[in-house]
This record gives sequence, C-alpha cells and structure tokens, in this order.
Amino acid sequence: MSANQRNIAIIAHVDHGKTTLVDQLFRQSGTFRDNQRIEERAMDSNDLEKERGITILAKCTSVEWNGTHINIVDTPGHADFGGEVERILSMVDGVILLVDSSEGAMPQTKFVTGKALALGLRPIVVVNKVDRPDERIQEVLDEVFDLFVSLDATDEQCDFPVLYASGRNGYANEDPNLREGTLTPMFETIVRHVPAPEADFDGPFKFLVTLLDRDNFLGRVLTGKVQSGTVKVNQPIHALDGDGKIIETGRASKLLAFRGLERVPVEEARAGDIISIAGLTEATVSNTICDPSVTEPLHAQPIDPPTLSMRFAVNDSPMAGREGTKVTSRMIRDRLEREAESNVAIKVTESADKDSFEVAGRGELQLGVLIETMRREGFELGISRPRVLYGEDENGKQTEPYETVVIDVDDEHAGTVVEKMATRKGEMTDMRPSGGGKTRITFSAPSRGLIGYHGEFLSDTRGTGIMNRLFEKYGPYKGRIDGRKNGVLISNGAGEANAYALGPLEERGILFVGVGTPLYEGMIIGENAKPDDLEVNPMKSKQLTNFRVSGKDDAIRLTPPKIMTLEQAIAYIDEDEMVEVTPKSIRLRKALLDPNERKKAGRKKQAA
Repeated sequence: MSANQRNIAIIAHVDHGKTTLVDQLFRQSGTFRDNQRIEERAMDSNDLEKERGITILAKCTSVEWNGTHINIVDTPGHADFGGEVERILSMVDGVILLVDSSEGAMPQTKFVTGKALALGLRPIVVVNKVDRPDERIQEVLDEVFDLFVSLDATDEQCDFPVLYASGRNGYANEDPNLREGTLTPMFETIVRHVPAPEADFDGPFKFLVTLLDRDNFLGRVLTGKVQSGTVKVNQPIHALDGDGKIIETGRASKLLAFRGLERVPVEEARAGDIISIAGLTEATVSNTICDPSVTEPLHAQPIDPPTLSMRFAVNDSPMAGREGTKVTSRMIRDRLEREAESNVAIKVTESADKDSFEVAGRGELQLGVLIETMRREGFELGISRPRVLYGEDENGKQTEPYETVVIDVDDEHAGTVVEKMATRKGEMTDMRPSGGGKTRITFSAPSRGLIGYHGEFLSDTRGTGIMNRLFEKYGPYKGRIDGRKNGVLISNGAGEANAYALGPLEERGILFVGVGTPLYEGMIIGENAKPDDLEVNPMKSKQLTNFRVSGKDDAIRLTPPKIMTLEQAIAYIDEDEMVEVTPKSIRLRKALLDPNERKKAGRKKQAA
C-alpha cells in the first residue's frame, strides 16, 4: 500500500487559491462522477468558511491517480489557526507551497513554510494565478528562494521543482508561458518528488493524533497518521500522553479512511495511512494511540502558547434571553470546554464568580470566529475587550507579545500609516516599493497596540490597504499605549430610539443605532465627538399640545447609523465596556449599566 501512497499538505497565504486548486485536483483525478453536483470550494465545509472565503479547520481528503493514493491535507492560511498547521505537517511527507503570481510570498506563508522546512519536508513550489494581468512570476520566484534561504533551508530544499498553474482554469505546467493544459504535470511531480511514507509494517501499532472532531454517532473521532504496525477494527488500544502516562484504554470501534471528501469505514489500516479512529473518550490531540504493549509515546510538536484572551460572560443585560436559547453559564461552560477539546490553541479558565470564563487564543480572528460560531448556535454572551497575555524574561522583567506586520498600501497613504503605527509603538523594519504605485512596509509592533487598529487602517487608506500580521516573539514591555481617543454616547433610559431625539444627537457624533432600535440604560448608542462619555436621551419625543403652531416641523432626515460587525465591535470597545452578542444583534454597552455605579468606579480608579 505505502509504496503507492503519498501524503502531502498544501500551504499558502489566505486567498492564494489553495482550496480552489484542491477542487480541480478532485475533478481531474476522477474523484467526482461527471454528473455529480459539487459545490465550489468543496473543502470549505462550514458556513463561516464559505462566507469569509478562508479555511479555518484543517481537513484531510484523498485522490486516486493512476494507482497512487494521494492524501491531501488542506491547511489554514491564517497564523491565528497556526495551532492546527504545526501538528498537521507532522503527518505528511511533502508540501506544496502555493504562491500568488502577483502578491508573492506573504508573512503567513513564511510562518507555515518555516515550520515545514524545520521538519525537513521538501517543498514543491506552485506559482498560482499565472493568468493574472499583473503577474510578476520571476520576481515572485526570487522572493520564494530568498524566503527559503532566510529560513535556513538545506540545499536539497532549495532545489525545488516549480510549476506554473491556474487553479481556477485547471492547468499546471513546467513552462511559465503556457496558458492551457491539465493538472497532470502536478500529479506527476507529486508522485516523483514526494517520498512514499516511511512505514514500519512489522512493529507494534502506533498512531499520533493530530486532529480531533466530534461525530454525533461515533463520539470522539481522532485523525492522524499510522506510524507503525497495523490496526484492525475492535483491536484493544490505549492512549499515552507526552510523558508516557496511560490516559485510557479501549478498543478501536471504528476505523475510517478518506476517499475524496467522504470518510469511509475500513476493516484495517497499515503504517503510512492517514485514518480516523473512533472508540476512545478521553484521548486528545498530540496523544499517542498504540498497542497495549507500547509504553513509549511518539514525539509530538509542542504547541505555541496563546497570546490574547477575552472574557466570555453570561449576558446580564436587560434584554437577556429574548433572542438566544442558550443563556446559562453551564451551557456556555460546556460549549467552551468542547471547543478547547478539539481546538488545542484555545485555553479556557473559569472565573471565581462562576459567571464568566477567560478564553485565551492565538488572535482576534480565531476568537472572533469562535464567538460567531457560538452566536449562530443560539448562545447569548457578554464579551470583554481583548487583553494580551504578558510573560516574564529571565530577569523578572515584564514581556509582551510582538507581531510582524506587513502592510501593502498606495504610496500617498504610506506617511499616515507610518505615523499611526508609531503612536502604537510599532517600529519600522523595512520599506520598499512593491510596484504599481504601492509600497510594502514591515513593522515590529506589540500586539497590544494593534488591537482595534484594522478598522482605522482601512479608513486611513480609503479601503485599499492590505495588512498581514504574524506572531513574532515575546519582547520587552513597551509602556502605555493610548486607546480610543473619543468618548461614547450612552442611553440614559430604556425604550425605543426616536427620530425626534436622534436628530439633534447627530451633531454630537456618529450614531450606532437607527429609529425604532430597542435600547436600555447604559447601552452605547454612538461615538461622541469629544473625549468624554456623554449620557443622552435618545427616546425623547415631541411634546404634543392642543395649540396650533404657526411654523411647521421640517421632516427629520437622519444619516444611516454605523452598523458594526462583530470584529469591529470587539476592537472598538474600551476596558469598561462590553459587547453583548445574541443570535440576532450585536450591541455595545458599558460593563456597569447604572450611571451611579460608573461614577463610583471612576472615582476609585482616579484614587488608585
């Protein structure tokens, strides 16, 4: 089996076309019947992935090509989901590095490629989207080569085969000037360049868990690669943790192999196969599942620590329980524990008052996706502002996470971006023209300063800037960074917003609510133009008398309110504010709804 098998991962930056390419590999290998109805980007399986066009969960699939069984793992491109990537690379024997023919090697690509090269995998480089009018194939290849050298690649790794492809049109060639054909050269290169999995058929069964998911019928499903031996259905097995302690013993009640997009039950699996095992209840990612005679666990990739945390609290606003079905702390706890089980980059700790949970993860995007998923499942939550997780160096000094930020921006906006990054304590490390009137600027900046910057960045660059961020290191604490400059407008009572009251409030700043929006005391209804918070009455209606007035009322014309997405809301709020998230609405509010309580807390803070 293993001589005719190849295990590869596809790595690429967000939006460089890897999921679309896998679609074409399916079509051309005959995985789908000609008349089978398939969705576009078949690998993006959940709703959020389809909407955002990004891969969040790593997934396995396989194609058959001329008698060779090729297992393909689609990996997420965002560094926020990097916890997945590191483990997946330990399952495969080769990687396809996909780069856009115009954008070239991006920071996230660097993150995953660095991990792959460190594991000694030999890459195949595919320059995708060669039919773009602004392609710069040669420069992109030079960038990739420079990237490999900067990541300490060996001579064998630097001697990589190159294919020029268009995933959407379904061709790949070794000649950069051809614009037609099929993906046959890519299949040939995979079979020729990627080694067959090293397999020890005669040893005892050993299997390293790299992915975990739940199935309503099978329970916990563990996916990974069989490192040695064979396993049959109902064979006794046990799970070891990294120190060799036995976590649990059980039987392999179900073995599943990947055939196209489906998981198919098989009777046995041998060394080198990528399979899923059901039947265990405690074992998790990076545990070793093996024959009861084995006591030595397999080496597992250590997982990078979380860098950012948010508080998930029970929704205690006056409107709690009206829109969601899951509102109690017990339900929230169960859901977060289930998430932490399958998502290794997330850590959940319960607070002393049992009403809130500190959830630590790899970045705003990862936690934002978790909140959005929970919201769609019917949860109501109160979310605090993200905080970075500090560390300490060997001298006991405080350290904080830094990120490498690569910004592509039109030349005329470069000055504004540099200025804004400087106020957020970012240090510029590189600035170069990237052609077409654009500049590429690289910064090293503390994560703390970048929270909430993305929205401001988009308006500064008129929506044309592209910002990519990547965890770099823990470095010295940079001191105070100023937060939001403006105060907010706070509703001083409960009721529905009224056009008569909102009209004059428009002069005070930007409104976040429209006419008829239900409000409560302490809810944030807009941004004040000045730095102080202002309590206002957006429910005030016109006093009606039975005197006829000589002047007539002019019709009130309101500017449409600024409606925030979940990510914008989380980035916008300050330390004393929260985002109320329900299945139907996202509201901003003060953590303390009573104005007297807020004054007390403000006085305490000043005294301290």
